[in-house]
Amino acid sequence: MKMNTESNVYTIVYSVVLVVIVAVLLAVVNQGLKSRQEANAQLDQQKQMLVALNQDYNNTDPAALYNSLVRDTLLVSEDGKAANIIRFEVEGQTKYILRLHGQGLWGGIGGYLALNADKNTIYGINFNHESETPGLGGEIVTPKFRNQFVGKHIKDQQGTIRSIAVLKEGKTADEGQEQVDAWAGATITSTGVNDMLLNNLQEYSDFLNKQCCKQVCKCTNCCKNDCTACQCGSAEDEQCCKQGGEQCCKKSDAQCCKQGGEQCCEKKCEETINKED
Repeated sequence: MKMNTESNVYTIVYSVVLVVIVAVLLAVVNQGLKSRQEANAQLDQQKQMLVALNQDYNNTDPAALYNSLVRDTLLVSEDGKAANIIRFEVEGQTKYILRLHGQGLWGGIGGYLALNADKNTIYGINFNHESETPGLGGEIVTPKFRNQFVGKHIKDQQGTIRSIAVLKEGKTADEGQEQVDAWAGATITSTGVNDMLLNNLQEYSDFLNKQCCKQVCKCTNCCKNDCTACQCGSAEDEQCCKQGGEQCCKKSDAQCCKQGGEQCCEKKCEETINKED
């Protein structure tokens, strides 16, 4: 029996079959490209972090360069899909990268903030955005804007997290807070960067405020690398904080790494200093 190709039934059946075929093909293609898409997204993130670390990857393999510098992932996002804090080693110096996320004028903004080992001095920064206006808010990605942050401090002299104020020319930050110039004509995006830094740094406050060694302690390298490889300055204490604080300082620093490094090099160092005084 020949089907009437001009009937409504034929038109509906034909449309349904066509939609199903196209949907299946799209699903197959998407699944086949998924691994490549994820690899490209990961490489893009690595490139952004290399920019924050002031690394030129144009004449090298960026993935290889990244892998040569990265040391540990210290904090992962709640959904497990992003690394929020990563430790790197650049020219023998520890650097921490903090992932940033916020809101601009037309969509999301984000970036990566690189801090020196003191968890205070900015080593570098990189921004990204979804749909900010080219020539205005979109300029947050340029070196001219980013380079203002290098060498700035996110804490005041008392060690309180203050972030970096992004302000219009002529305005002054609060006492104890350092500042950079907002991009002219991009007030809302600049405010978004300001709020993003402030909010994200507060979210990372536990990490940023963690000090393995008390200031009174003279152990020069105690709790280096967040107590994963700690040395207490004196030759007999080279295994301080080994295995994440489970093994503490020998002899001169008996209380080093007590409570997982939160109270480090406490009693013996204080005694030594008192004798010297």
